[in-house]
Amino acid sequence: MRVKCVLCDKIESIENESLQAKRLRNRPIHTYMCKPCETRITEKTHQRADTGNFKLYRSKVQEEEW
Repeated sequence: MRVKCVLCDKIESIENESLQAKRLRNRPIHTYMCKPCETRITEKTHQRADTGNFKLYRSKVQEEEW
């Protein structure tokens, strides 16, 4: 299967029967990132997290009282 990186528009080939290919086919919300872009994003995120100014906003889970 041929895929295109969303950040750098690099076209790569992945195995048709792989889990990643199945996710890309069945769920259009999933996007593909090549390994260099993925590692760059990961490194930058870790650098931002280490500064202390990085906030991860998550929704609070409210427990229902029965």
